[in-house]
Amino acid sequence: MTREASTRRPTIRDVARLAGVSHQTVSRYLRADRTIGEDLQERIGQAIAQLDYRPNLVARAMRDSRTGRLALLVPAGTAVSSLEVLTGAAAAAHEAGYVVEVVTLGGAPESRAARVLDLADSGLFEGILSLTPLPQLSSRRQGGGTPVVIEAEYDEQMRGIGGLADASTLADVIERLAGQGHRRFLHAAGDHTHTSARLRRQVYLETVGRLGLESYGVVDCDWLADKARQAVLALPADCGVTAVVCANDLLAAGAIRGAVERGWRVPADLSVTGWDNNPLGAAMVPSLTTVAVDHEQLGRRAIRRLLAELRGMPEPGGHDLITSVVWRESTAPATAR
Repeated sequence: MTREASTRRPTIRDVARLAGVSHQTVSRYLRADRTIGEDLQERIGQAIAQLDYRPNLVARAMRDSRTGRLALLVPAGTAVSSLEVLTGAAAAAHEAGYVVEVVTLGGAPESRAARVLDLADSGLFEGILSLTPLPQLSSRRQGGGTPVVIEAEYDEQMRGIGGLADASTLADVIERLAGQGHRRFLHAAGDHTHTSARLRRQVYLETVGRLGLESYGVVDCDWLADKARQAVLALPADCGVTAVVCANDLLAAGAIRGAVERGWRVPADLSVTGWDNNPLGAAMVPSLTTVAVDHEQLGRRAIRRLLAELRGMPEPGGHDLITSVVWRESTAPATAR
C-alpha cells in the first residue's frame, strides 16, 4: 500500500464497501433518510466509526444545503460530568455522519429562547440539542426547519437535573445492606441546593421507611469531606449505626476517615457507600462501594432523540437507568460493635 493510499481520507465508497451496501445507501443514511432499516443504519454507523469517516461538509452544503453540524447547548459553568456527556453525544453524532459544536448559553435564563431561535434561523446547524431548560420554548421543529430538542440535564448553574439527578438506584444500595443485616443508618447528604442531593436524601428516607429500618439522622455535609468525617466522629459509641450512606464519594472518603480516627474498622464495624464512582474509590483501602453513572450513555441518548426528530421518526423510548451499583470492600454484613 502506498503512503498516499494509507493516509488518504476515507470516502463514502469506503464506508459502503465496509458496510456491505451501495454508496447511494450511505448517502441516504447521511441525509437522515428514515426509510433505511435499523439494521442497515447500525452497519453504516459502525463503518463510519471504524473508518473515522468525516463527510466533506463544504461540498455537501453546496450540493444540498446541508451542513452536517449539530449544535449542543449547555449553560455557562463547569461540571465534571459534562465532559463525559459531551463525549457520548459527539460519538453518537459522528456515527450518524455529523459533527457536534458546543454552544454556551450565558445570560438570564428567560432570554435564552430568543438566542436559540436565532441559531435555528442562522442555517449553520441542521439540528439543535439543549441540555438545559429553555423557558418559553418547547422541543419543536422551528417553522418546519431546524429542529430544537430539549433534553434538560443541567440547570442554569450547571447542576445536574433530569436523568443526572435520578437517585432511584440508592434504593438498591439500602436494600442490599438491609439484606446483610443492617438496621440503623446515617445519611451524609450533599448541598440541598442541588437537585441530585435532594433526591438522594428523599430516596434514602423513603427506602428506610419502606423497609422498616431506622435512620439515625441526615447530616447536611455540603459536599465537604470534613463534614462527613465530623458526622461520624460525633456518633455516640452506642448509637447502633452500622452503615453510612453518602451522597457522593468525597463524603464517603470523609466518613471512612472519621471511622478510622475513632478506631472503627470499615467494613467490619461500619459499612460506607458513596456515589459517582470516582476512580480514586477503587484505589482506596478499603475500596469504595459506590454508584456509577454512565454519563456517555446519557449523551448518546440525547443525540438519538435529536436524530429521530431530524429523520421524522418516533422518539426513542425505553430509556434505561444510567446508574448501577459497584459493590466493593467498604460494605459487608452487619456485626455488633
